[in-house]
Amino acid sequence: MLPWSAELAGRFEQTTYDSDLLRGNPLGDPHERPVLVYLPPGYDDSDQRYPAIYVTMGYTGHVGMWFNRTPFRQPYPELLDALFATGDVPPAIVVFVDSWTKYGGSQCLDSPGTGQYHSYLCEEIVAWVDATYRTVADRDHRAVTGKSSGGYTAMVTPLLRPDVFGALATHAGDAAFDLCYRPEFPARARTLRDKYDSSYEKFFESVATRTGRTTNEDLHLLEIYGYASAYSAEPDGTVLLPFDELGVINPDVWARWLSRDPVEMVREPQYADALRSLRAVWIDAGKQDEYYLDLGATAFQREARRVGVPDDRLHFELFEGTHGGIEYRYPLAVKWLAEQLAD
Repeated sequence: MLPWSAELAGRFEQTTYDSDLLRGNPLGDPHERPVLVYLPPGYDDSDQRYPAIYVTMGYTGHVGMWFNRTPFRQPYPELLDALFATGDVPPAIVVFVDSWTKYGGSQCLDSPGTGQYHSYLCEEIVAWVDATYRTVADRDHRAVTGKSSGGYTAMVTPLLRPDVFGALATHAGDAAFDLCYRPEFPARARTLRDKYDSSYEKFFESVATRTGRTTNEDLHLLEIYGYASAYSAEPDGTVLLPFDELGVINPDVWARWLSRDPVEMVREPQYADALRSLRAVWIDAGKQDEYYLDLGATAFQREARRVGVPDDRLHFELFEGTHGGIEYRYPLAVKWLAEQLAD
């Protein structure tokens, strides 16, 4: 395994996209966003059109992190290129999308707490990619994939916009919120009580004085607040937490979170219809996932089967692994998506 960059058979183009929808967002985050586009081998030598696969990132992820190198593991872009370099996989254009916020992420939803990240993806980035590159510009040749919060985006985006995306792949995506989120609330309430007088305002004041020295404990608090800003923000941007100072659930706010749980969404007819219409649905997770997202993946798979997604369009797999270090799984899903999207 090379500790340095490998020579690529295809190529990447990185562009800064100036978003009208993200301009003036509630958090003051940049409206100019990097978009990384992979063009497969042979793209420059023909007039062929290609399916497009969109990649969204996990919490705290941003586009600049994709080429980070760790010992004995290749970055996803290199794994992706190696996949298409074999010539055994139908070629596709792959688009890496950024939906980072000052809280670490947006779940790629439209929210008065964070901004219009769902519309940014579906209305702006997809249209720009189709206008700039030789895509097959229809939903049946367009997929979205991701891991963790990116896997959440991959599940809910086609449910919300089946006219835009016709396939998905989710790796340990956030699902079954009662299992993956709710157990964390007492611990977060305790940290807020012991260090910040049960006040997120005091927490943010403290974090602002410790730039560059963020702890894992800080990230846990940021993550829950970021989810709340995506799932349960008021029209004026006020973020409502789903638990009180004791970690006890607020039923009204929790109901708003559950309304965006992929498992719960599919139990509603319009979302069941959307899922059933997809050309391909890939679901996987590690059996030892620390956030019980293997159970969420199983629950989402069961709902997909219940609503009638055919076996030949549904791939489900639990593998030996935890939440991290599973990037080797991503090309497996891309290969399957590319095969399903090919005419």
